[in-house]
Amino acid sequence: MSSAAPRVTDQDHPGPDHLWSVDEHLEDILATVRPLEPIELHLLDAQGCVLVDDITVPVSLPPFDNSSMDGYAVRVADVAGASEEFPAALEVVGDVAAGQAEPLHVGPGQAARIMTGAPLPPGAEAVVPVEWTDGGLGEGPVRGMRARSLGPEGATGHVHVYRPAEARAHVRAKGSDVKAGDRALEAGTVLGPPQIALLAAIGRGTVRVRPRPRVVVLSTGSELVQPDTELRTGQIYDSNSFALTAAARDAGALAYRVGAVADDAETLRSTIEDQLVRADLMVTTGGVSVGAYDVVKEALSHVGDEDEPGSGVEFRKLAMQPGKPQGFGSIGPDHTPLLALPGNPVSSYVSFELFVRPAIRTLMGLDDVHRPTTRATLAADKALTSPKGRRQFLRGTYADGRVTPVGGAGSHLVAALAHADALIVVPEDTESVEPGSEVEVVLLGR
Repeated sequence: MSSAAPRVTDQDHPGPDHLWSVDEHLEDILATVRPLEPIELHLLDAQGCVLVDDITVPVSLPPFDNSSMDGYAVRVADVAGASEEFPAALEVVGDVAAGQAEPLHVGPGQAARIMTGAPLPPGAEAVVPVEWTDGGLGEGPVRGMRARSLGPEGATGHVHVYRPAEARAHVRAKGSDVKAGDRALEAGTVLGPPQIALLAAIGRGTVRVRPRPRVVVLSTGSELVQPDTELRTGQIYDSNSFALTAAARDAGALAYRVGAVADDAETLRSTIEDQLVRADLMVTTGGVSVGAYDVVKEALSHVGDEDEPGSGVEFRKLAMQPGKPQGFGSIGPDHTPLLALPGNPVSSYVSFELFVRPAIRTLMGLDDVHRPTTRATLAADKALTSPKGRRQFLRGTYADGRVTPVGGAGSHLVAALAHADALIVVPEDTESVEPGSEVEVVLLGR
């Protein structure tokens, strides 16, 4: 099933020399990527997925009045005025345990020993905690009950109650959590542990959701080697594929990392073709600029889907810094969307946040696909400068309405990302932002 809608044809697109804005590029991506088709999944398989339909409660929760304490089910009149000096003495008519099918009847002057979650027996109006009683031992207040296997006589005899109880004390009313016919969950809800618990509690074993998108991440570059191997001259460790795979998982996807691919177009094309079988979205990093070894651009510029007008991957220049070179399109028989990001670690990560994350959230079927933004006061030692005509995204830390740059305007270090929790947005028409000015901030990790 395709996760990309038909795109506009080449003649409708701007020319190759067009400088795309950030908003134009994102709009093209979100107009192409479409939510995955719903499927029915078992509850634990649906964790992290987005609910397709409203869920209505078929049966009230709890389905009956039940005790919220271990203690004794009593009639209010029988314990009125009870105290340690003048306790109420009641006949114990038996035990009411959770799951018991036929509860006892509590009459005047009687009590039933009851466990947490057990149904309130007919005739009883309240529950007194066992700590308010002598537990049937006649030796003053107790701290708890003896196990039934060790003291079966506790279900009979008499119990002394040392405090009064109001009607419905320590009783969870039928439907006090949710009532039959209530809406338990709304369509569009991301199913986490509390939502899974609620679905199970109301008797749902399966649920219709949009599946978590499968995202394949691969980096390119003959200089890249895997961590835990020895670096040779001219080599660096591949961090981009790890960063973007982790980011895709953080966004809600099932992400698969492919080892770095050397700068060879045929090898890259073959690797991508092999990975398409498990991809709803493909993300590459590196090889998209104007160099002689920019292999992604070489391998994918002329790869299209013959039966789909406007398909293939288009490489663009964006009016942004970092992240000017970008690629986007669809590839393979299922027209799988592909986003080609620059190889610089900061450029790659910023591009992911701006373009890939919204695409993943769109595939999930979420309405709000963007990170939250806020306005903050710039806390900096000097003005931030930006090339006119480009939107700049600087790393920063945000706290208490203030944002502080991290790593400097031109820093391309991975360390600058590791210490940032926000992006400072400098608009295209702004060449300088003075300390103390108000700026737009994208809040990462929220």
